[in-house]
Formats: sequence, C-alpha cells, structure tokens
Amino acid sequence: MSEDTEMAIRIRGLRTQFGDQVIHDGLSLDVRKGEILGVVGGSGTGKSVLMRTIIGLNRPALGSIEVLGRDVTGASMGELQDIEQSWGVLFQDGALFSSLAVDENVQVPLREHTRLPQALLNEISALKISMVGLGLDTCHKYPSELSGGMRKRAGLARALAMDPQILFLDEPTAGLDPIGAAAFDRLIQQLHDSLGLTVFMVTHDLDSLHTICDRIAVLADHKVEVVGSMEAMLQSDHPWIREYFHGPRGRAALSA
Repeated sequence: MSEDTEMAIRIRGLRTQFGDQVIHDGLSLDVRKGEILGVVGGSGTGKSVLMRTIIGLNRPALGSIEVLGRDVTGASMGELQDIEQSWGVLFQDGALFSSLAVDENVQVPLREHTRLPQALLNEISALKISMVGLGLDTCHKYPSELSGGMRKRAGLARALAMDPQILFLDEPTAGLDPIGAAAFDRLIQQLHDSLGLTVFMVTHDLDSLHTICDRIAVLADHKVEVVGSMEAMLQSDHPWIREYFHGPRGRAALSA
C-alpha cells in the first residue's frame, strides 16, 4: 500500500485502438506523485491518445488506469466527474471558447463543479490569470485578441482553476519561439514547485525534457519502451531513442 500512495497514476496492460488500428498494446506506466514526467515518442505512437485515455476522453479496449488510487477505466460518469476535479488539462491549442472572455473561460470548470457566487468566481479567475503571468487587463479580452503564448497561459489558468493535484500538458511549447518556450518552461517549474503539482507533459521539446523533467517516458512499439532520467535515455540502445537523443538536435540541446 505504501508504494501505491507514492503513485499519482498507475497504468497496467493498456490497449487502445481505433477500429483495426492498435495504438497501445500492453502499455504500463507509473507516474510518481510530485514529479514532472515528459512523454515522448515518434509520430503515431499515441502520446496524446494516452493522455486523453487517462483523463477519460477515450475508452481503452483493455487494461486499467488509476489516478490518485481511483479507478478511471471502471468509473461511472458521475464518478469520473468527481475524479476529474483532481486534474487540470492544457490542450495543445489552448482549447479556449472563442465566444468567452479569458476570465469567463477560466470560470468554466468552476461553474461546472461548484456553486460559488459570481464575486468569488471573479476573484478566483483573476488570481489564476495572475498566477500564469498575465496582466489583469487580460481578463476581459477574447482569445482572438491574444497572442499564441498568451492563449496558452490563459488555457493554463483555466487548467489550474480547481486547484488540481495533477496537471496534464499536451505539447505546451509547440508554436512558441525559443524565448517564449523557455519562459513557459520556467512557469511550469515555478507552478510545480509552489503548488506541489504532479505534471504529465506530452512534448517533443528537447529543451523542456532537459530543463524541467524529472523523468522521461518513451512510447515506441505500442508501449512504454523506456522510462527514466535523461541519463537513461542517453544510454538506451533502442534505435529511435538513440536517434532522438543523440541526433543533431539532441547534441545541440546537450551543448546549449
């Protein structure tokens, strides 16, 4: 039982498929409480599918998923709605509602799961928007008025609205210039440290993997091929892993 309490997410024997296309087969993975785990893999290995399956947006064909000790795969709709209050999700494009201002977007999960008065909703959304480094003048702007980096931060503020224990990030630095990506990495690290978050981050960004990830899980051949530190990645004999971490971009990241 003591080992279980140290795991935020436990996946065993996961099989996901769409029709005849098998994405994962026999995939198992543990995500430790309080760590930042980077999830990488080649195109088609199902990085985002894995994240979406953990949070209940895809139903696996086989296997089990536990989040904070609670079974996600066997949960009813009501149980899943209860469990999902323990996590926040930032999708790659931010997934903001274009017809809602930033503060209204941040308030969406609060309205779904609570019955707080409007004055308190306004206070919470302003706090979360400030936490991600946006000025309070952003509150009443619409997504179309924001830059790509600002939309990501607004989406992150919404992901933090319910004070989650786990933060899921899908390619958080995609589309950002190197300076913006580095700033976003620092923000994730700061939030992780100050809030005690567990972070599950799908990424292809080698700088993020080097800078903020405690461990890395590599998806290949329908499963988690290797999980461990950057040193473990660099010592792996798997062909894709060697090419990814020792290739020209990998060397550039190492020498930076």
